[in-house]
Amino acid sequence: MITEIQGRKPRLLIPASEIEKKVRELGKRIAEDYRDKSPVLIGILKGGFIFLADLVRQIDFNVEIDFVRASSYKEGMEPGDIELVTDVITPLKGRHVVLVEDMLDTGITLDFLKSVILSRQPESLKICALIDKKGRRQIEIEADYTGFGVEEGFIVGYGTDCGEMGRNLPGVYVLE
Repeated sequence: MITEIQGRKPRLLIPASEIEKKVRELGKRIAEDYRDKSPVLIGILKGGFIFLADLVRQIDFNVEIDFVRASSYKEGMEPGDIELVTDVITPLKGRHVVLVEDMLDTGITLDFLKSVILSRQPESLKICALIDKKGRRQIEIEADYTGFGVEEGFIVGYGTDCGEMGRNLPGVYVLE
């Protein structure tokens, strides 16, 4: 068991069993909404990969999967600057798209990626976020499908990291 991440102790916030239940619920809702629409689910890397993998296994019909990655942490970048690092390869024009994110936090990156996807002219675009931290929002953006609202500090686990550490924790933890 991981007992420390960058000098901070992880405290369990959301157990894996609760995450599993919530992912089943979200998958069922998405399946109901998209059953006859042949959706493309786009995972936001790196944090969204575990959530997307579990989510698509809850959908009982064929879906396409793709990934996108953005960065705001490269050397020389100003705060708020975002760069598209990995783009989707699936043609999105006229398609129904669900953008899958581990955590909706400030909204800056998600708003940027939403604009990128909308520029591809999808038929529809919805956002699915496992964790919603509304208290840190800097840009007006909401998820259409939300797992958990979290107010507490810096979280890790289930794909979310601190300096690339903690992604492999099965639950969601707050670092103390």
